[in-house]
Amino acid sequence: MSDDGPGPRPPVGVETVAVARFLAATRAEGPGERTAVWVQGCAIRCPGCFNPHLWSFRGGERVAPADLVRRALDAGTEGLTLLGGEPFDQAAPLAAVADGVRAAGRSVMTFTGYTRAQLHRAVDVGRDDVAALLAATDLLVAGPFLADRIDTRRPWVGSTNQEFVLLGDRFPGLLDEVSHSPDRVEVTVDAAGRIAVNGWAEVDALDELLASVTTPRPRPAGASRRG
Repeated sequence: MSDDGPGPRPPVGVETVAVARFLAATRAEGPGERTAVWVQGCAIRCPGCFNPHLWSFRGGERVAPADLVRRALDAGTEGLTLLGGEPFDQAAPLAAVADGVRAAGRSVMTFTGYTRAQLHRAVDVGRDDVAALLAATDLLVAGPFLADRIDTRRPWVGSTNQEFVLLGDRFPGLLDEVSHSPDRVEVTVDAAGRIAVNGWAEVDALDELLASVTTPRPRPAGASRRG
């Protein structure tokens, strides 16, 4: 995808959010302890994406924005992180979710594979849903994942082209601190032996980590996508 490519596509269903995964609490998906929501569906489909199973717009749990707000607030964390999939492909319902979370005094962090320029062009041509989600986001991580530009220095992002954009005053000093913040990988194993991974890790490091958790290694489920 180039900077001259199309902007975000029309939202997939304005009444509900297609939720692929809901994680009540994590410290691997943004500053502090956060609730994370991965949405189902992505029109960008970056080569090498960590979560290609979230590309399809089919599947996922359909959740009303008000219900998703309630679940996020009930988790009692510092804020909400939106990942995917591609949040801006469901900008209208997610804007309602983000508004509800922020109204309760929590922060919102949104990952997108679109560039800032693409998002601004979408707003310029009348995409009110895109403008609404941007307005309800405190911290934006923008840009596609580029497999040949792996970022091993900054937390939360996958490649060096992706940029942190402060859209509010919730995270003063974050841009100066981010290069010194450790990245985190969280691995959980449920009672049935299923493994879920969130956070960023290179494939070799992830394989080594999973090998230390269980043998034989199952395929990890629910790994997070950065881009």
